[in-house]
Amino acid sequence: MEFRDKQAIYLQIAEYVSEQILLGRWSTSDKIPSVRDLAAELEVNPNTVMRTYDFLSQKDIIANKRGIGFFPADDALDKIKAYRRESFLENDLPVFFRNMYLLGINITELETRYQQFISQTFTKA
Repeated sequence: MEFRDKQAIYLQIAEYVSEQILLGRWSTSDKIPSVRDLAAELEVNPNTVMRTYDFLSQKDIIANKRGIGFFPADDALDKIKAYRRESFLENDLPVFFRNMYLLGINITELETRYQQFISQTFTKA
């Protein structure tokens, strides 16, 4: 995983964990990697992963089953979508719209490219 400079690493790891859940790679019945395992996989300090897991626990996205490990919450998909949707609409979309305006990109072109992206990325058989 390559980290970006403009966002805290623990938040980037939270996005990664959330994406694994959204993509169905980690279901509610699956134990997510331990703090040490994920830290080793991502080559970060275990304290950073622990901060990520604490953050996701506070958002009720994951839950710690004492003595067993962390698992996605039963309603993790809904919680992730709500959190990420709010973040996107508040932070990313205004910058995106500004760039569209400055570059003269219209909604029709955007819609066409969006449909192409969806068909190429998510509907491959």
